[in-house]
Amino acid sequence: MRSIYLSDITMQREGGLSFREKLELCKLLDRLGVDGIETGPIENRRVDGLLLKSLSSAVRSACLTVPVPIEDDGPAFAAGCIQEAKRARLQVVLPVSTVQMEYTCHKKPEAMLELIRQTVTRCRQLRCAVEFRAEDASRAEPEFLRAAIRAACESGAGIVTVCDSACQLLPEELGAWIAQLRGALPADVRLGVLISNALYMANSCAVAALQAGADELKVLSCGDTTVSLEKLAAALRARGESLGLDCRLRATELSRTSRQIEWLCKTNRGKASPFDLGVREQTEEFSLTSRDDRAALQKAAEKLGYDLSEEDLTKVYDAFQSVAGRKAGISARELDALIASAALQVPPAYVLESYVINAGNRMGATSHIRLLQNGAVQEGICIGDGPIDAAFLAIEGITGTHYELDDFQIRAVTEGREAMGETIVRLRSAGKLYSGRGISTDIVGSSIHAYLAALNKIVYEEENGQ
Repeated sequence: MRSIYLSDITMQREGGLSFREKLELCKLLDRLGVDGIETGPIENRRVDGLLLKSLSSAVRSACLTVPVPIEDDGPAFAAGCIQEAKRARLQVVLPVSTVQMEYTCHKKPEAMLELIRQTVTRCRQLRCAVEFRAEDASRAEPEFLRAAIRAACESGAGIVTVCDSACQLLPEELGAWIAQLRGALPADVRLGVLISNALYMANSCAVAALQAGADELKVLSCGDTTVSLEKLAAALRARGESLGLDCRLRATELSRTSRQIEWLCKTNRGKASPFDLGVREQTEEFSLTSRDDRAALQKAAEKLGYDLSEEDLTKVYDAFQSVAGRKAGISARELDALIASAALQVPPAYVLESYVINAGNRMGATSHIRLLQNGAVQEGICIGDGPIDAAFLAIEGITGTHYELDDFQIRAVTEGREAMGETIVRLRSAGKLYSGRGISTDIVGSSIHAYLAALNKIVYEEENGQ
């Protein structure tokens, strides 16, 4: 039996996912047993760098593949972001068809060959596995395609992926094309295929490519623009033995995990609210005790998604020590509250003056928020999916900025009719987490205070260039 490699590219196609949802998607795919998980291109180095570092810690068995920026320091930056991954791969993505080379890269064939050599060589020097992905390969001149593949292999690429981006080939034609390419490749170089589903024949083409000698397929666990992971797995279960093909997917978990991924990617977001970010996975549980040191606390904070400075780590550790001595253990949610109350305490840029919320089962929730900014009153009025959502949107209207709502927690801290409620709000700006804490007998009030506490931390860092 020949083992084939399945590399999931869902993250490249689902651009609307939040930072946290991307982490959850990778954990699900990793648990399912895909061989590779491919991320989108690096566009914002700070944001995408933090995401890649988080993914490197979250993915335990799959190979994490990242497309490298073509700039001189691009491969080094990408490699640094995924250096903690168990298995990592740098992907060089360049066009090989005449139209794509000239109109997207503004390069002639000889210049493109040199760019392929230089980029693959820089990646290989970083001691990472390297993949060369030939974009629009099915429309390339056959002689140039062979030259581009040869240049990539000679420079150190261990995987070559050819893309039928324009959906030019039928299953029989694709099979013949792959057989020709496989015969020209060195035996130790893996041949991958990315197939467009524009003609709704990607799954048939995938089987033809595998029969012709392809070693790796790019698949989607959610979506229909290329080969479907679930449908391909069904074909392999039914005919894999007769075809002599096998993969390491956990078949018993496939249906359930596929539904989870579809729910994660396709959850309807509220039309009035950018805060409705779909499903959430529970925070990884752990417990810290008074015997744990700063290093253990820092590691626990990183699991929650925080990147604490030395000063903030000291403040959180002091607060932790004052509480841990009186308790058997500090849970993840309790540590979240400690970070929200102790880390990065700043002068408030925005102070709540008043709020009015109207909501009911026969009317949409509306909010009227008045904030003080440098002594001046700023007002915002908004409609939302609920009272808290409307309040947050009104604050956004005042500040003129939108930040990703990474997490929102409410819990009671006292009992009875006058019980106090504690709210933790986590906002993400440029990939970094900022948390705020609010306490009130009114959960809407505590939520507004928590949001403003996190917002003020972001404003402080932005104004001070940190």
